[in-house]
Amino acid sequence: MNETVHVAITRQVKPGYEDRFEDAIRRFFVETLEDSGSLGAQLIHPLPKTNSRTYGILRSFASEQDRDRFYRSDRFRDWEQAVQPFVENTYERRNLHGLEAFFSNPGLMRHPPRWKMALVTWAGVWPSVFAVSSLAAPRLSGWPSWLATGAVTLIVVLVLTWGVMPLLTRLVRPWLTMPTEKQSITKR
Repeated sequence: MNETVHVAITRQVKPGYEDRFEDAIRRFFVETLEDSGSLGAQLIHPLPKTNSRTYGILRSFASEQDRDRFYRSDRFRDWEQAVQPFVENTYERRNLHGLEAFFSNPGLMRHPPRWKMALVTWAGVWPSVFAVSSLAAPRLSGWPSWLATGAVTLIVVLVLTWGVMPLLTRLVRPWLTMPTEKQSITKR
């Protein structure tokens, strides 16, 4: 069974080449949306009013095979060659699994602790399930319970994916990225 694969890439852009890099990657995104198995891509800009030149790229694929085919393709190699004058030589690419896809932060090398991710996820799931269940209950009262549950969970997943979790993770980002006591000790 194939499972959607999310990949996070961080690229360091050379000073003064930010606009050229952004133009090149937008064109590349449009070209590669036609690729079989490519489910989408997103560019994450460095935070405003910082000196960071680190860009995040999130790509989604229908399967691991589609991901591997994409990164072995001539199209990808050609793009890497074309963008080389705009970027530093090294970059990081890694797969995101489960909750990590919601909590990706290209400016950081690690994700928040799992307990923080679980707490924020719960804070998004609980009100979403309550609201969707309350609103949908009158409309689904005649449905078999298994089908009503399926409809409610489908709506909750859509609401979480495109609304609640992106907003919630943006709101609590400072807390999520704040080092825990254990992380603070190991950095000294």
